[in-house]
Amino acid sequence: MFGTGVSDLTVYDWPTEDGLRGGSPHLHTLCAEAYTVVAGSGSVQTLTWNGYEETSLAPGSVVRFTPGTVHRLVNGGGLRIVVLMQNSGLPEAGDAVLTFPPDVLADPGRYARAARSDPRERRDLAVEGFLRLRAEGRAGFAAFLEAAAGIVAPRLDAFEARWRDGPLRAAETTGAQLAALRDGDLTHLREAAVARVPAVPRDGMCGHLMTYPADFQDLPDGAGPGRPRGA
Repeated sequence: MFGTGVSDLTVYDWPTEDGLRGGSPHLHTLCAEAYTVVAGSGSVQTLTWNGYEETSLAPGSVVRFTPGTVHRLVNGGGLRIVVLMQNSGLPEAGDAVLTFPPDVLADPGRYARAARSDPRERRDLAVEGFLRLRAEGRAGFAAFLEAAAGIVAPRLDAFEARWRDGPLRAAETTGAQLAALRDGDLTHLREAAVARVPAVPRDGMCGHLMTYPADFQDLPDGAGPGRPRGA
């Protein structure tokens, strides 16, 4: 209905090999993302074509980033975030790619098994690859982007179908409503309604999630083997 996904994220508090605590580094190939911090403290470490950055997080912080941004949440204590995702349905369908080491990225079977493994094991492997990416600079990042594009390539037709049925349809509905108002047609205003959205708990890539289906229906089932869901 809205074309935007929302979830309540409590970031993992498990220690990693570099002594930090947090979630699995990954990027989204098609979806922008935004964080609104509601409790605790920490940071988000990012890698883009322009290099590494770290942005501190505290209650009231709002941080957004575009597709192609590798992001790793670091929990400094009690970090809880409301996450907004562009193109609701695509993150659930698997537009994310985790920063596993190159040998895992190069093998579709190994990648799929690693992506659906225990959340802590998956996180540790993604952090291993992330630290390597930081050290390799632009050459390593370029190779990772190529690998990420290859991983999602078989699902692009399915992604497009979800985009047409979700975000594009939502935008087209607004266009139709604009035209209706110009013509004095108030039908959609008379059909206004309120609905309570059920919360669905699960473990995501970055932490424990409470997700809220955008269309007030069951979550998409596209996050099958090797397709980690959302934040």
